[in-house]
Amino acid sequence: MDLPFLLEIFGLFLTVSVLLYLFFGDNALFRLVTYLFIGVVAGYVTILVLFNVLVPRLGALIFSGDPFLTAVGGVLALMGVLLLLKLFPRFSRFGALPMAILVGVGAAVAIGGAVFGTIFGQVSSTLSLFDVRQGGSLLSGVYILVGTVSTLAYFQFSTRSKVVAPVVDEETTAPRATALEVLAKIGQIFIGITLGAMFAGVYTAAITALVERFGFIFVTVYQFFE
Repeated sequence: MDLPFLLEIFGLFLTVSVLLYLFFGDNALFRLVTYLFIGVVAGYVTILVLFNVLVPRLGALIFSGDPFLTAVGGVLALMGVLLLLKLFPRFSRFGALPMAILVGVGAAVAIGGAVFGTIFGQVSSTLSLFDVRQGGSLLSGVYILVGTVSTLAYFQFSTRSKVVAPVVDEETTAPRATALEVLAKIGQIFIGITLGAMFAGVYTAAITALVERFGFIFVTVYQFFE
């Protein structure tokens, strides 16, 4: 047997071990495959970070010969060492500074990407649909606008209360305005359609993967007995 066929046999063993979870629940073979998968992923990510990020980029800064870049590389290396101290409870407080920097920078990047890359981009694309002279589709623009406004209205729960005196030991719920309630009902339809489409996409992808795995099992077993 050549090496590719042995790898296919090993893949067949892993696939059957995972599928056994459907019939026998949690078992030793399934846990073995799970631990193997986690170990391989952790090893791959470690090697990727070490040789594609730390060594070429941090090493290039430290050994660049430029005092400023060397100082920047030294500060980054120090931050990395302090972050590793989070693994030890006794010295975990020293990792608070790099952790705060990571969280702050991550939040800023996420918010900036959401505002400038998603919200502004979606608004600009939607507005362009109303420009019929530039090839826009007015019907599509109205549909997207109604869907967006009605969906936001569905999550609007605050309203003005007309109760003057507070009611003791009694919970009161002020109804929303009629127009807002109608928009919320329309938004509920849009949300249902979106969740249904997402569920259908996930379900289709899962079925496709399952069919592919059964096909792999059939072809590998056929080749083994051929």
